[in-house]
Amino acid sequence: MSEPLTFEKVEISLAGQPLIGLDRTIGPGEVLTVMGPSGVGKSSLLAHAAGFLAPAFRARGRVLSGSIEVTGLPAHKRQLGLLFQDPLLFPHLSVGANLAFALAPDLKGRAAREAAVAAALADVDLSEFAGRDPATLSGGQKARVALMRVLLSRPRALLLDEPFSKLDAALRGQIRKLVFGKARARGLPVLLVTHDHADAEAAGGSIVDLTLSA
Repeated sequence: MSEPLTFEKVEISLAGQPLIGLDRTIGPGEVLTVMGPSGVGKSSLLAHAAGFLAPAFRARGRVLSGSIEVTGLPAHKRQLGLLFQDPLLFPHLSVGANLAFALAPDLKGRAAREAAVAAALADVDLSEFAGRDPATLSGGQKARVALMRVLLSRPRALLLDEPFSKLDAALRGQIRKLVFGKARARGLPVLLVTHDHADAEAAGGSIVDLTLSA
């Protein structure tokens, strides 16, 4: 079971103007949704947690996974899994190689790594897709591969930056259910930022609605 993800008096500003603040703890298996229109700093909140906030922004406060202050770690050691609007699969790698890229270095041996990739693909009904070029996948298939790549990296928590917004309406419900189901099954805290009320409803957790304070 993962540890809670805590945003402790986090405040992000740009050019001296406050944009967004969050002071909440997200328990294992829980989803916190931050809702608001474009430009209020939702993505900057995730960027601060993940360690790649643009230099123009200023951030105060701490982000903790359990007792570990991840904001004190280099980005590559924070172990926070990110899903974006685009799946961002590596175009020069096969589907299987995309997943293998995320595997922890301590998983030794080609057979063990191939087995982990095969299990991940089977988990999302893509068992025969390891050798496929990502460019040949549908939007829903790309979203499933992107999700499993993040989960194979053994994240402490998931950060979701409107990951359903570019899917067609028929797929959104399916991929929402998949993402939130996998996160809960693994006991991962999830922070979702979105402007879509349907995303927040599907997440089923607490909501911080920035439009109410705008």
